[in-house]
Amino acid sequence: MSEIYNFSAGPAMLPKQVLSQIQAELVEYGNAKASVMEISHRSVDFMQMAQKAEQDLRDLMNIPSNYKVLFLQGGASAQFSMVPINLLRGKTNVNYANTGHWSVKAIAEAQRYAQVNICTDSTSNKFTDIEDFANWKIDESAAYLHYTPNETIAGLEFDFIPEVDMPIVADMSSTILSREVDVSKFGVIYAGAQKNIGMSGTTVVIVREDLIGDVVPKQPILFDYATQANNDSMHNTPSTFSWYAAGRVFEWLKEQGGIAEMAIINERKANKLYQAIDSSDFYSNPVNPQYRSWMNVPFILADDKLDKLFLEKSYNANLLALKGHKSVGGMRASIYNAMPESGIDTLIEFMADFEKQYG
Repeated sequence: MSEIYNFSAGPAMLPKQVLSQIQAELVEYGNAKASVMEISHRSVDFMQMAQKAEQDLRDLMNIPSNYKVLFLQGGASAQFSMVPINLLRGKTNVNYANTGHWSVKAIAEAQRYAQVNICTDSTSNKFTDIEDFANWKIDESAAYLHYTPNETIAGLEFDFIPEVDMPIVADMSSTILSREVDVSKFGVIYAGAQKNIGMSGTTVVIVREDLIGDVVPKQPILFDYATQANNDSMHNTPSTFSWYAAGRVFEWLKEQGGIAEMAIINERKANKLYQAIDSSDFYSNPVNPQYRSWMNVPFILADDKLDKLFLEKSYNANLLALKGHKSVGGMRASIYNAMPESGIDTLIEFMADFEKQYG
């Protein structure tokens, strides 16, 4: 069987080594005499796994001791609500950067709780560029500033962290663990697992302790960070299997040399693919090169009538899930940590062959 490369934006591919390990442990986990899906989240076996997963993530990201790490449910979308619920802390106004599809969704939810100041807006350039930070209109009295470091759909990625005198909140769903980041610069980092952490069902939240414990009144108890932090993310039954899978991915990342090593590989993968696109008259990428994503690479064919054929032939060549989002069109290659460099090389070779035949 030839190699298969899955370019899905999420749920995304997992490292083959991790899938094999999960397969081997599926029926019986460790000494539990049952699958990890079947044992109590309060059992010694599961608690040890959960504690190790948290410690491995702390090691990988160098998370300071004054931050809590939570493994929650509801996806990043639940955090669109939980962030204002927990961080307003008596204030009524917040800052949001609008740089893409997921920013728009986060803003819409925040508007249910607060007055949202759109401090920068990339709508006019169709989310292909980011305004110079010096021109952002920051509300200095706001409770926090929220931004999305990498927009999965448009392939737009920040190359800087905003510098403001308030907590910074980042939706890192599609960029977490892809390179080193200074966690201490953030009040809250949250990320759905199904891109760079593991399988869908778990959302990692890294929250500074001083931002826990003062929620908007009359909100669901599960949406209070204190509830989750005080119960080790187990106030109710957590998503046990996806938590376990995340732990196996963290172990794999450590074996690869950690995040610093992954960053070198990720940058090289992205540069290869962008170079192939830029050197062609047949393919194009609309994003300002300064803000091109390492993780999600959209590209457009010169003749969109060939899109369907490209997708058919790429699928037959075992290059899966390359269809771009409907709001952008064209193609999109999501190349998270689990995508090996050989997958990029194979895609580039296919693109060149397709261009020769139909360009």
